[in-house]
Amino acid sequence: MIREVQALSHHNTAFHQLLKPVSRHDFERLAKEHHHGQKLRSATRWDQFIGMAMSQLSGRQSLRDIQSNLESQKHKLFHLGAKPVARSTLARLNEKQPAELYEALFYKLLQRCRNSPSSHKFRFKNPLYSLDASAINLSLKLFPWAAHRPDTCNVKLSVGLNHGTHVPEFVALSDGNENDLVKGREFRFPKGSIVAFDKGYVDYGWYKSLTDNGVFFVTRLRPNSIYQVLERKECDKSQGVTSDQIIQLNSAHALKRGAPRLRRVGYYDKESGKRYVFITNHFGLSAATIAAIYKDRWRIEIFFKTIKQNLQIKAFVGTSRNAVLSQIWIAMITYLLVAFARHSAREGWSVQRIMRVLQLNLFDRRSLKDILHPEPDRHKKSEPQMRFAL
Repeated sequence: MIREVQALSHHNTAFHQLLKPVSRHDFERLAKEHHHGQKLRSATRWDQFIGMAMSQLSGRQSLRDIQSNLESQKHKLFHLGAKPVARSTLARLNEKQPAELYEALFYKLLQRCRNSPSSHKFRFKNPLYSLDASAINLSLKLFPWAAHRPDTCNVKLSVGLNHGTHVPEFVALSDGNENDLVKGREFRFPKGSIVAFDKGYVDYGWYKSLTDNGVFFVTRLRPNSIYQVLERKECDKSQGVTSDQIIQLNSAHALKRGAPRLRRVGYYDKESGKRYVFITNHFGLSAATIAAIYKDRWRIEIFFKTIKQNLQIKAFVGTSRNAVLSQIWIAMITYLLVAFARHSAREGWSVQRIMRVLQLNLFDRRSLKDILHPEPDRHKKSEPQMRFAL
């Protein structure tokens, strides 16, 4: 028994281990750059970050809950260099201190992730991304600053998700009425990468810009698009490919914007019985692979579903724009930290599953590997199943 206690004492909490990628030195430097007003006395930005990050993983949805949880775990916060924060102080920090600190911290952490091994399910080596945006709905009564229609109130989260690392490498927050294209055009995808996006990102000038910068894209062709077929290729109909053509978009608008020569791929999905038409500026991959790339966009849908179900970006503990943005950026940082921890998890575990396991073991003094890669209990006997008489 004594040995077990000694063994446990050598481990920090799971929460502490999860935060290891966050350099305290970098954090304090960024905190100085993004500070507003007088010097903080009763609490620091680090205290704010620890409290809000803890709330993301433990499911706390109010300032009172966060304060109570911090108080109950204060003896375990000591090694993190943090202390419990009164809810009034935390509210003031969230309202007044710039959210840009957490945006900068997110991209600082992301630099470490970009050095991690990356691989997706396809044979080609090009980095593969999905680009999309999702609305985070808010209450008109509580968040009037986010209203852009009489019955609509939200902010928009735009993401470029790397399929190899399952990490959002490009993230931006904007007003809910801003066109998805605005942030999409700002993302600087690396040369040679392939980006899949839906018909909401139609911009012929942007197609040209991506092509000129050596970035490939796969998207769907809008119905009633005007184009000229320049070349027809043979296609493997056994794989669902119905056409493979080289085209030139030649509407007046497309020509004015300098639309590049593109490839048009027709595809029939046997599972759904639906027909699709894709366009791409990649002429080297098979037509079936082009269709499969677009189909793999489901990963970004899973990403949005995961963060909305497992992180606190639907119930907000502050009502100002700054408080909302701070909470969302800390949620994205939390997602990154969980993604870092995947190397300790059992193979095949999703980020969503890891989040749920961590929520139950957040302040346990066990190694992350033991928590996320449990050994099967060989001595456990299966319990007899209860049978019901028919």
